[in-house]
Amino acid sequence: MILDSNSLDKLQTEASKDTRKRKTLLLHHSPKAPSQRMLNALEPGTVVPIHRHATKEETYTILRGTVKVLFFNDEKEVSDTIILGGSSGNVLLVIPQGQWHTVEVIEPAIIFEVCDGPYQPLTDNDILK
Repeated sequence: MILDSNSLDKLQTEASKDTRKRKTLLLHHSPKAPSQRMLNALEPGTVVPIHRHATKEETYTILRGTVKVLFFNDEKEVSDTIILGGSSGNVLLVIPQGQWHTVEVIEPAIIFEVCDGPYQPLTDNDILK
């Protein structure tokens, strides 16, 4: 599979028209794949719940735009923030297993995400309320 800037433009356009203000392009062939890879196009105003991956690390590489990744403790207090993209110079972030986090979109962005497989949907215990 080869993706070019036109592919990214199309994905970003789809995200801008989506009611959730985001669009995902899966790059793996099966939910059972040992590496879950995807592009996630995100628009300002999208809501990503505060969540964690209890048994897996997650890696973000920013391809376009700017996002703020917020880390939280168990009391739902912000423990750290990291800007990816834009003038920050930060392009890659590994989120530790079990770390509560969310993403706030500063300007339309595309993130390449990688997480160990197989796919496991988030449970109620993986969303911080």
